[in-house]
Amino acid sequence: MKKRYLGVIPARGGSKGIPKKNIKNMNGKPLIFYTIEAAKQAISNGALSHCIVSTDSEEIAEVSRSLGADVPFMRPEYLSGDTIKSVDVILHALSFLEERGEHYDAVVTLQPTSPMRTVEDLIEGIKTFDNSSLDSLIAVYEDVKANGFNYYRMGDNHEGIPEHEEHNIGIRRQEMKPMFVRNGALYISAVELLKERKLIIGDTPLLFVMPKERSIDVDSIMDFEYIELLMKRSSTEANQKAY
Repeated sequence: MKKRYLGVIPARGGSKGIPKKNIKNMNGKPLIFYTIEAAKQAISNGALSHCIVSTDSEEIAEVSRSLGADVPFMRPEYLSGDTIKSVDVILHALSFLEERGEHYDAVVTLQPTSPMRTVEDLIEGIKTFDNSSLDSLIAVYEDVKANGFNYYRMGDNHEGIPEHEEHNIGIRRQEMKPMFVRNGALYISAVELLKERKLIIGDTPLLFVMPKERSIDVDSIMDFEYIELLMKRSSTEANQKAY
């Protein structure tokens, strides 16, 4: 039997770094538009069974509905604020939909702060998870610099505490093992994992590798402006090819 995948776009209203970040205009569209659009296309493709926006903001809800998203509820007050765990938001959405008779095998969490994620990434990620027996999947990008040799923690007296015991010996780039960094663009969690362990990511998640240029997470105004620049450049190149 084909698995049923629920997409959840968590979009809270109180962003401290960038005011109204989730609906801030990015290259002519609200930031959340790019995630909603990818989800809608994945539903049309049959990869996603349903997708909802979970928010505590009436303004985000209104914008999301205008973009064709389903916003079936407003988050209760206990799920508002920046200290709320994502898994609690997901479990609330699952519970709400199950009370309406909707049941799913897995949840696809789609952060609106990953606008470079494409519908192809989403569809391929679901397909990869579908063919696996693991309980979760995370999107990652390969980063040759993300190895323990370069990482230090700050001690009480500002001494560097190395993450790797051979940090001062050095290693040739060719000898480094590939390292993968979670990019936040895509999480897939089996419902059993969510309900039984209250986790979005299992102990050994499946890795879905995305290009680094599509792995940018909007965390600062610099990220925001950089992605806008990439989008405008891509649009210009597409127009030039059309002529």
